[in-house]
Amino acid sequence: MSSIIARLNAELRGDKAIWGVLVLLALFSLLAVYSSTGTLAYKYYGGDTEVYLIKHGMILMGGIFLAYICHLFDYMTFNRLAPILLLIAIPMLVYTLGFGVEVNDAKRWLEVPFIGLTFQTSDFAKVALILYIARVISSKQDYIKDFKGAFLPIIVPVMIICGLIAPADLSGAAVLFMTAILMMFVGRVSIPFIVLLLLLGVVGFAVLIILGDVFPEIRSDTWQSRIEEFRTEGGGYQAQQSKIAIANGGWIGLGPGNSIQKNYLPYAHADFIYAIICEEYGLIGGGMVIGLFVLFFFRITRIVTKSPKAFGAMAAIGLGMSLLIHAFMNIGVSVNVIPVTGLNLPIISKGGTSILFTCISFGIILSVSKFVETISYSE
Repeated sequence: MSSIIARLNAELRGDKAIWGVLVLLALFSLLAVYSSTGTLAYKYYGGDTEVYLIKHGMILMGGIFLAYICHLFDYMTFNRLAPILLLIAIPMLVYTLGFGVEVNDAKRWLEVPFIGLTFQTSDFAKVALILYIARVISSKQDYIKDFKGAFLPIIVPVMIICGLIAPADLSGAAVLFMTAILMMFVGRVSIPFIVLLLLLGVVGFAVLIILGDVFPEIRSDTWQSRIEEFRTEGGGYQAQQSKIAIANGGWIGLGPGNSIQKNYLPYAHADFIYAIICEEYGLIGGGMVIGLFVLFFFRITRIVTKSPKAFGAMAAIGLGMSLLIHAFMNIGVSVNVIPVTGLNLPIISKGGTSILFTCISFGIILSVSKFVETISYSE
């Protein structure tokens, strides 16, 4: 046993707590997805839930393998790749808006030729933009207070990427926008430029609402109906079923696989998987999930404070906070403190592209922490 632990310590460099968070979230994911895909299994596979368990398990294993590969790289490699990734992301998002695969009235996916799988381009674009912002901010060692240093290099790319994501995925664009604002604040960008970006974001959202009356691809009716349901109907049907699931769970839950609301709650395997975890594992299980994300936050903070290079700190804070904002907005929907958004729970929710790029984000963060660890040992 000790030899296995020694081998893992040698292979898995970087922050061991973050590795632990990744693995434990993956275990929660396997249990919750296996339990919550019963309805899908009966619809498509005659009740064979093992199909989803095996498929999801393979995706998780692939994601953890990608995290391992990314953590082996010198994190400055991602600094050099950032502009190239951004240049790839923009035409990819444009193509998705025009010719993407439509699922649930939203064009977020491209079909991979020959294999029939779909690829959510916004997940790639989010990582690309965060790395690019980290690169730009880290290249300015002093306070970024001039128009040339903030507007064209940072604000314009943020507006372009978020503007291309928003028509089909407003909540995803909002998470990315908030992450960009946070990175600018931490990166000491002058406050007037942060305010300018906020104002441009408000104007951009207003333009999307107006254009939504002309272009059905812009889901403005969906956004407005969700806000109205949250304001007047207690969140609507989905939120009500989610609250019932959480109430059913009590402190210790109904036990693995015993969820009742998974049969009534739409997207129980994705958007509302946290409610299923609470129903089956109680508030204790739900609290453990939140605790893992809180631990992740504190480990990210440690990396940022100890990283001697600005790009590592900015990449870690950007990728980490993007995942955390994403997670707590999903949990907020499940407990009905914010309107339904369509955001999944990172790592835990069923999904392909989302899990893979979330694991890539973990891998990049671990690459930074590996460097920080090396510096700490050398001291």
